[in-house]
Amino acid sequence: MKIEKLSTDILIIGGGTAGCYAALTISENSDKKVLICEKAHIKRSGCLAAGVNALNAYIVDGRKPQDYVDYAKKDADGIVREDLLLTMSEKLNEVTDRLEKLGLVILKDENGKYVTRGNRNLKINGENIKPILASAVEQAKNVEILNRVNIIDFAVKNNKINGAYGIGIENDTFYIIEAKAVIVATGGAAGLYKPNNPGFSRHKMWYPPFNTGAGYAMGINAGAEMTTFEMRFIALRCKDTIAPTGTLAQGVGAKQVNSLGEVYETNYGLTTSQRVYGTVNENQEGRGPCYLRTEGITAEQDESLLKAYLNMAPSQTIKWIESGKNPSQQNVEIEGTEPYIVGGHTASGYWVDTKRATTIDGLFAGGDVAGGCPQKYVTGALAEGEIAGMSAVEYVNNHTQAPQLEDEITDKHIAEAEEFLTKKDTRYTTEQLEEAMQTVMDSYAGGIKTNYRFNEKQLDIADYKIKQLIKLSDSLYAEDFQELMYIYELRERLTVCRSVIAHLKARKETRWHSFAENLDYPNKDDKNFNKYVNSRLENGEIKIIIRDLVEGGKSYEHCD
Repeated sequence: MKIEKLSTDILIIGGGTAGCYAALTISENSDKKVLICEKAHIKRSGCLAAGVNALNAYIVDGRKPQDYVDYAKKDADGIVREDLLLTMSEKLNEVTDRLEKLGLVILKDENGKYVTRGNRNLKINGENIKPILASAVEQAKNVEILNRVNIIDFAVKNNKINGAYGIGIENDTFYIIEAKAVIVATGGAAGLYKPNNPGFSRHKMWYPPFNTGAGYAMGINAGAEMTTFEMRFIALRCKDTIAPTGTLAQGVGAKQVNSLGEVYETNYGLTTSQRVYGTVNENQEGRGPCYLRTEGITAEQDESLLKAYLNMAPSQTIKWIESGKNPSQQNVEIEGTEPYIVGGHTASGYWVDTKRATTIDGLFAGGDVAGGCPQKYVTGALAEGEIAGMSAVEYVNNHTQAPQLEDEITDKHIAEAEEFLTKKDTRYTTEQLEEAMQTVMDSYAGGIKTNYRFNEKQLDIADYKIKQLIKLSDSLYAEDFQELMYIYELRERLTVCRSVIAHLKARKETRWHSFAENLDYPNKDDKNFNKYVNSRLENGEIKIIIRDLVEGGKSYEHCD
């Protein structure tokens, strides 16, 4: 194993949507040296890897940023940071304009106005959205990109970040990286729960299967304050293909119907969690399967759907073609996915202030890894990347002291990696422990198997079993650096699982059906839990912190 030491002004961990835009922002507004570490390749990594067909967060004509704040707050039943949502919303149109200037095709009508989809969305030709963003970053001054380098831990001393440690997956190198400031933009966490499809199809899921919650895990282990992990995200998707349903609901006005042909969505509500809960409940009560009603749509709508899904989920278009029936001839069956932890759709993630500073000095967060600000989508992640980038520049300007990595901690990380690569007496494989973790979460922490429901006794069992798996993961063996990455990814997921379990147990109410369906507390409790459930790891145990809501034009800064 080769060892290489690097130094930079600002380290960006994760070359996805927020990470790329943070790098662009820093390059264009300062002379700071930037290093991006991306475990895949920035051209096709993160949530934009396969492209998208709409920008779901945009302030259309006649609307204002506060309208978007109100929409996101309603969907999350109040548990949001209004200050974060507003600072994001104010930048949505600005970053959209920048994307278009970089080369993204945004559809326009005969008057040259953007073609909208609903009250907040724009239609785009977005298959190449990530390559466009990556190309701009590759040409930016003072930006170095290390692809196929997986960051495994922060270097934190006295609650100040000094850099990070990583492994070069293809060059067998252990990286020691000194940085004056760090931006974490690693996305959310998939793969904690058993997915819809087993075996070789298990990666056919809603969220990128390679987003392991790495940024969450590193922050948790470093003692950062985290927020709202109990607001899990469960996507309502086309059955089997796990393709998006929003294009059907918004694009052609498809309603949710049960097997009797009854429209049931209005019986439960139209927030994201209510749409999932209604589908689960209809199935449980014997009125399934459930569908999005597309029968009877026009030939033009048929063609638009076939094209739209080719652009973002080709398997759904192929399924229609294989069946010999267009959407107008058959309704589309729907189901919920397994739960994810993702701060771009719900409020899970780092507890940050309006500058996207975490509670660790010098560490900033943007995109899906940052909490408190749901419904970000693509443009919201770009906006947070910009905010975090400018904040990191300001921080470096005000903190000129060189970062110092402790030799003892560095040696410990190197020894750990070497042990995984040399110790061959393990009884388990990484994949076996990952499957065991998913089974535990599915059975005891509100997965698909239990219709997303759980009680406190089940959560206690889940925590005990996850702790056992963490101990077993110490003895894993890696044949090469690719397998070494798999070990670290498993350990990241296990760390996040423990926090999810602790948060689910701490919120003693059911505020979001399905997202956090607590059978011991089946009702909403505004008196005690119209608040944030936060946490911090202290001496190996997760300490729960209950904080009052930040709303009504107020803002939260860590000095508060």
